[in-house]
Amino acid sequence: MVAELGNFALVMALMMGILLSIYPMWGAYVNHSRMMAMAKPLAIGMFVFTVFAYACLTHGFITDDFSLAYVANTSNSTLPIYYKITAVWGGHEGSFLLWVLIFSTWTVAVALFSKAIPIKMVARVLSILGMVAIGFYLFMLLTSNPFDRLLPFFPIDGKDLNPLLQDIGMIIHPPMLYMGYVGFSVAFAFAIAALISGQLDSTWARWSRPWTLAAWSFLTVGVALGSWWAYYELGWGGWWFWDPVENASFMPWLIGTALIHSLAVTEKRKVFKSWTVLLAISAFSLSLLGTFLVRSGVLVSVHSFASDPSRGLFILGLLVVIIGGSLALYAYRAPQLKGNGRYQLFSREVLLIGNNVFLSAATLVVLLGTLLPLVHKEIGMGSISIGAPFFNQMFTYLIVPFVLIMGIGPLSRWKSQSPQALYKQLLIAFALSVSAAVLVNASFEQSSYMATLGLVMSFWIVVTTIMEIRQRIEPQITSGKYSILQSLQKLTPSHWGMVSGHLGFAVTLIGIALVSAYNVERNVRMAPGDSVTLQGYEFVFKNVSEYSGPNFTADVGHVDVYQQGNKVASVAAEKRFYPVQRNVMTEAGIDSGFTRDLFVALGEQLKNGDWSLRIYVKPFINWIWLGAFIMAFGGVLSISDKRYRMTKIVHKSKANKTSNPTLAEQLS
Repeated sequence: MVAELGNFALVMALMMGILLSIYPMWGAYVNHSRMMAMAKPLAIGMFVFTVFAYACLTHGFITDDFSLAYVANTSNSTLPIYYKITAVWGGHEGSFLLWVLIFSTWTVAVALFSKAIPIKMVARVLSILGMVAIGFYLFMLLTSNPFDRLLPFFPIDGKDLNPLLQDIGMIIHPPMLYMGYVGFSVAFAFAIAALISGQLDSTWARWSRPWTLAAWSFLTVGVALGSWWAYYELGWGGWWFWDPVENASFMPWLIGTALIHSLAVTEKRKVFKSWTVLLAISAFSLSLLGTFLVRSGVLVSVHSFASDPSRGLFILGLLVVIIGGSLALYAYRAPQLKGNGRYQLFSREVLLIGNNVFLSAATLVVLLGTLLPLVHKEIGMGSISIGAPFFNQMFTYLIVPFVLIMGIGPLSRWKSQSPQALYKQLLIAFALSVSAAVLVNASFEQSSYMATLGLVMSFWIVVTTIMEIRQRIEPQITSGKYSILQSLQKLTPSHWGMVSGHLGFAVTLIGIALVSAYNVERNVRMAPGDSVTLQGYEFVFKNVSEYSGPNFTADVGHVDVYQQGNKVASVAAEKRFYPVQRNVMTEAGIDSGFTRDLFVALGEQLKNGDWSLRIYVKPFINWIWLGAFIMAFGGVLSISDKRYRMTKIVHKSKANKTSNPTLAEQLS
């Protein structure tokens, strides 16, 4: 009965989405305030019914209701309760229900927290989100219903959750990733609403920017968590494989990064409106493309969910409608998208658009590298493989000019910047960056050209960021009006968000450069009591013990690590066997530190009782994820800027000057 109620709730959520897509949009067209006012309760209704449906499916997992096909395929009675709850999104149907739950959450958030925005714009935005929701709910109800029954015959126990997903990382990673993916739908809706209304000034960019920053911050954390999970869970010692599904999450992040910068330029200088709208459309389109890749079965990956061609065709049709329709509207409104601001060839505007071009080029590289093997095979030209060397080489070419401009841009003035005025600063920044990189690189036993290049780029960002802060506060200090601390406190949260974002990227770049150049790996054959020395660390293989988990058995290899005769770590590497799915999984033993990780993976037992082990020393690898979280924190800081809260006051004052009391009431 609970499952039937959940299915009914999904149908009701679809009905709410249909009404949301019609009434507010028509109300905005005919200027009917009551019809526009329906947007908020309809958005709330869609959210409430979706939450109820999700709760019903969760109940099915907790109570081991194996009459539900999805529960029978994804859970098991021996699964720990916390994994039963998270197993709700452990397969295709449930993960898509999580997707629409998060989509409805973003929709209701826009409805509840957009009181400062004119009701016509809110009505159009929510109506567009309602139109997108229709496609999502139809997809779930017609091809991927999580409430399908196996009655009258159903198994007494389930097939169990994929062992890869029985991990703390997969409890956090999918919701964060989906919050980012789906969050770009709000930026998309604002852009389409602006195109529909013809209100293509900079105001829509200000309204859209905090929502876009929030989505980008969630996606940054989601991508970082996915990388971290792959590092410690898959046992291969790497943090990014350029897997097609990994790429599917990386492409929206690249375009989203370009979008948040372009929105800032459009908001402040009223330029690049056409480019900003196109980026907003592209960010959400790439999120939908990622959904297609993960759920269509066209790609094989440890991250993919489904292999049903009918599902892929449905999502492909949804892609065509959403992307095709939005691009057609964009082309129709293109003549009205000309910017009014003026700027010289060397200015902050041009430098920002230059970095947007490099981010877009990087996205195109990832897109072509991901889809070309698929297209090549489908047209009958055989199989080709595009692997990590291609992506690494192309990104090296793109990241050098990108980082160069990233350092110069914040130091430059809007409209026009004299190159001579920056020459001395940039020369000092370059000298400091090279000196710092050489000193850090000299601390390692062997030098690496690529590590030096990565460090120079990282320190370039750090030095130019510090210079930009000094440039901002210097006039206040020299005038004697404020102290250094007071001047720093005067800087806005939005500015500190930019600083945090740039410094976070520098930290990630340091991690990537050093672990790529100085990562050391050794595959060894060891018996209990044997030892091996790697990068000054002595790894002593003690023994192998056995233990039983709630739904698996495991061999655990215990390894002690010594440095200069002192014990610095003990790690336990596991080889787990899951009897229900007959799968063997590797759980690496990792001792994490601020400047290095000691990584041990247990291999197979050999004939004479020896074991194969894979041992790594990974310098600064945790800086990759630390930098990502610093970047995401920068997004949160920018959202907190008071000018986004002051918008409400501005609109109220404008409304009070009008002779239309109904509109004034709506704006309040």
